[in-house]
Amino acid sequence: MRTLLSLLPIIALAACSPTEAQVPPVTVPEPERVAVMSTLAVDPAAQPLVTAARDRLKANVRYDGAYIGLDYPGGDVPAHIGVCTDVVIRSYRAAYGFDLQKSVHEDMRENFATYPTNWGLTRPDKNIDHRRVPNLETWFTRAGYDIPISATPTIYQPGDIVSWRLDSGSGSGGLPHIGIVSDKVSRNGTPLIIHNIGRGPEESGILFDHTITGHFRYWVR
Repeated sequence: MRTLLSLLPIIALAACSPTEAQVPPVTVPEPERVAVMSTLAVDPAAQPLVTAARDRLKANVRYDGAYIGLDYPGGDVPAHIGVCTDVVIRSYRAAYGFDLQKSVHEDMRENFATYPTNWGLTRPDKNIDHRRVPNLETWFTRAGYDIPISATPTIYQPGDIVSWRLDSGSGSGGLPHIGIVSDKVSRNGTPLIIHNIGRGPEESGILFDHTITGHFRYWVR
């Protein structure tokens, strides 16, 4: 694993201004990213999301959180770029035709004061709001899809959404991150996560590496 010193230039580049998607590149050990012990059973309602997330692993995506003007609804950044939130957004669209851009924007338009003010904005922005982890956490919670955070691996089911603060488990806070629980289990019995933490979409064992701040389950039935 890279040392903290070697990661500082990368983290500095990813520190987000009010016009960028808030996304953090951090390295995880290579063996944990590839070691798979078994495959979990998937709820039929979650299967489209798990399949769509696995399809993201085939995409050649360069990590880039720059602000880009988007179509609305159904807007997306160019297919060859993306960040952690884009894995979730694209997977929901592919799985269910569900548009987080539209859902987040509509809720923020009516309930702006209930959303984080981390970026100094005074009104919703359909181009970027849904690409920010704290906004997705707020939307999933307000929509009633939050479920308890647990230290028990089996609580996390394929197709669940998990968010973190990348603090190596210290509880000291860190950059927000988000991913989708895979149907694969690592060699230590923990579900893998499909996410983009700086290298493009990948599947790795980071579930308990950092402080979990959100656990959500939204499977369109």
